[in-house]
Amino acid sequence: MHRRTLAGIVTVLTLVATGCGTAAPADDADADPGSGKDHGAVEGAQEVAEPQLHLTTIDGTGTVAQLDLLEGNSAEVGRVSEPSAVDSDGRYLFATTADGVEIVDSGMWTWDHGDHFHYYRSEPTLLGTVAGKGAATVATGPLSTAGATGVFFAGSGEAVLLDNEALADGEVGELFRVEGEPHEGLVAPVGDGALVTVAQGGAVTGLRHHDADGDAVGEQIPCARASGTITTKVGVVVGCADGAVLATESDGELEVERIDYPEGTTEPRAMRFEGRKNRPTVAALSGRTGIWLLDTREQSWSHLDAGVRLRQVVAADDEDGHVLALDTTGRVRVFAAENGKQLAVTEPLTDATAPGVDLVVDQERAYLNVPAEEVVHEIDYADQARIARTLETPTAPVFFTETGR
Repeated sequence: MHRRTLAGIVTVLTLVATGCGTAAPADDADADPGSGKDHGAVEGAQEVAEPQLHLTTIDGTGTVAQLDLLEGNSAEVGRVSEPSAVDSDGRYLFATTADGVEIVDSGMWTWDHGDHFHYYRSEPTLLGTVAGKGAATVATGPLSTAGATGVFFAGSGEAVLLDNEALADGEVGELFRVEGEPHEGLVAPVGDGALVTVAQGGAVTGLRHHDADGDAVGEQIPCARASGTITTKVGVVVGCADGAVLATESDGELEVERIDYPEGTTEPRAMRFEGRKNRPTVAALSGRTGIWLLDTREQSWSHLDAGVRLRQVVAADDEDGHVLALDTTGRVRVFAAENGKQLAVTEPLTDATAPGVDLVVDQERAYLNVPAEEVVHEIDYADQARIARTLETPTAPVFFTETGR
């Protein structure tokens, strides 16, 4: 999830293998983000055999709608206030509005159980608003029915940790709300608490671990000019001026490791991470043409140069190591993570200057919105970036994401 769509957080927990039915195998099973509690089920939801993939869209006036990618059906969900940005974890959409953050539940989700998945569907709905002032930075977890979601309001400096179990039950519940100095910060959920940025004079100097009650625990974690956070298969990543912090929780204890940039590098730092949900490798822009890849399993960075100006990069982290990029001309480019070779490029597909334009990547396809034409392109990135389908959405996809992931 990230700005426009979601970035997030993961806690590495022990696999609970009992009590599960058969389900599709995961493509990476070395860690399990799930607690095993009900395997993602909630009252009134239907467990199904395959992921319930939808496109959930929000137009410029706040009208929310969904398109079923399997059946082709579409429906209007409701209306939020006029959004300025939207983030997502693959189920919920977090729309930044003048009132704070308004939350949409798509009703479609996947529970990652490490070596297999559980898939669910229920009725989409509007959940309510997290009140706040100024631009909101949202950080999500790997599971929509457990764990937490972090929201930081730059205008007030308030750090809010939302209860995902409450969201799954149709309520907006805050685990904590901590006041701080106004700045561009973040709340990165980890374990039962979160890492929260600390600022002095508006500049971020580090991170503090807060428990589920909002109390600060331990010493400040060095992370100058912290920016960008995401879920990976390994742990919680927060970008710092000199690299990244990787945080996990084991037996209730927070563990923090540093992943420094390669010695001697002069490449611009990573500011925002994007990748396929719950994968170990993520991507970030580096200046105008560069791409940083962070492998959290190997705790290493690699740098690619696309040779063209880019707007967004996303690591698919599939078997072939595809890295996708949206350039400033509206073309989608596909690169090999191993050597940076360009494997494919499309014709210009969208106005890359539009604020809500986003490239969303799943295991097999990528999706790119074209708000002016009220369509979303479905791209087979492993097949020469072929346009598999051009999907008409029920409302203009000024903001969108793929839900059911």
